[in-house]
Amino acid sequence: MEESETQTASTANLNASKAPQKVEVVVQGPNAQGEINITAELAIFTLRIVFCLMMIHHGLEKFQDPEGFAEFVVGKYLGFLPGNPVIWTYAAAATQIICPIGLAVGFFARLSSVGLLSTMLFAVYFHLIDTGLEGFPFAVVENHNYNFELSAIYAVIAFYFACAGPGRLSAFRKTNTITYYPKSDS
Repeated sequence: MEESETQTASTANLNASKAPQKVEVVVQGPNAQGEINITAELAIFTLRIVFCLMMIHHGLEKFQDPEGFAEFVVGKYLGFLPGNPVIWTYAAAATQIICPIGLAVGFFARLSSVGLLSTMLFAVYFHLIDTGLEGFPFAVVENHNYNFELSAIYAVIAFYFACAGPGRLSAFRKTNTITYYPKSDS
């Protein structure tokens, strides 16, 4: 009886050694001791949440008068887009409502940021075609802001989050652990 138990145990060990081994690698951050700059993380969190709230506001504005936005913005300045301008208006509005939610909680944050960046690049393009550079960067304009200024700032913020991610203070933040299964030689 003992011999069959020993044989079963050695077979189990042999099969276990042939199975791929799970290996975890911890990637060190710039702070070797794992310290977190909480002030910087709070600043990133604040920027992310305020930016997302502003984007939702702009999306809701488009839903208030989609036909007007489609006619006077999309149809007039973005006529190269295929299809009905109203569809593009609804797409922009949905992007400016759905993507900020994803970015705010950190769920597909980089992809959400790319969506917001694309809408803001179209907005910058619209303003540049409509009013031009307005003497940028040194002219003092009548309204004290360049017309493209807000869209450009939003685009840069979206670009930052697309590259850097949502920061540590997000619900779905990535860990610094990478798990992989190395190839076996057999």
